Amino acid sequence: MSTIAPKRKRISRYHVRNKFYDFSCAIPALVFFAIFVYYPIVELFRYSLTDWNLMRDTYNYVGLKNYQWLFTSSVGWKRFSSSLTITLLYTIGEVSASCIFGILLALLFNRMSNSFKVMRTLVILPRYVTVSATTLVFLLMYNKEYGLINNVLRAMNLPAVSWLNSQDTALISVIIYSFWRSVGYAMMIYLSAIKGLSQDYFEAAALDGANGVQKFRYITLPLIAPTTLFLAVTSFLAAMKVYQTVEMLTGGGPYESTSVIVYWIYALAFRNYRVDRASAVGCVFFMILLICTILTMNISDRKVNYDA
Repeated sequence: MSTIAPKRKRISRYHVRNKFYDFSCAIPALVFFAIFVYYPIVELFRYSLTDWNLMRDTYNYVGLKNYQWLFTSSVGWKRFSSSLTITLLYTIGEVSASCIFGILLALLFNRMSNSFKVMRTLVILPRYVTVSATTLVFLLMYNKEYGLINNVLRAMNLPAVSWLNSQDTALISVIIYSFWRSVGYAMMIYLSAIKGLSQDYFEAAALDGANGVQKFRYITLPLIAPTTLFLAVTSFLAAMKVYQTVEMLTGGGPYESTSVIVYWIYALAFRNYRVDRASAVGCVFFMILLICTILTMNISDRKVNYDA
């Protein structure tokens, strides 16, 4: 008994020391998140409880007055609901198009020839070119007088379209640009998932007489469900936070038809100088994203099969 007790103490000390070493390795990451993520969130909420106007040097705490303005006043609620609707429409359009065409391109480019390698590179390249440069190209393409798209329409005896200056087409034009940038990334993620699938499933299905469509529907799609979930969640969160694309292409117009939430937050803070209201909208938007993420992950635990 006297020899067993010291051994247990040494083992327990060894485990405690290992756990401390493991935790110490995570400390730099925790410090980084605390400084650059959690502290700004706390400060954002604190500012939302004030009457901070950039035109004044001081501010006072006013409680939930900014949230009352957001949810009860006709101006605040109308603008918030409008911006949220525009953001959701943009997000659904971009994410849906990127995922659908991404998987189709992945199936098309699932070959090892040099020509397909070059085409894959051309498809994914726009994601790594700066937004400021590519939006200038699209501004020229969308131009009503001499843009490439309208020149093609005129050649087909169709009327020219004011793509970025019409409320009916401005948001669609922004979605098309964002889709052009993001579809290559979705394609590469899907392509890596498809190449990692075991061929045994497809060989067994071929022996049973399954055609290409049936293999895709009953084998490929279920096996890449975790990849689809990953793309849907990450693309959804990224699209909901869109700002630079809207700023460069439309500036939130025409008539606020492309004024997404982040752009409205920017306008509140740096054009209307109402940092307090911008902080309140930012806190509510953060909670919306958090709830959407939690719901998505809970649904994925029940619906997505990770066994593959």
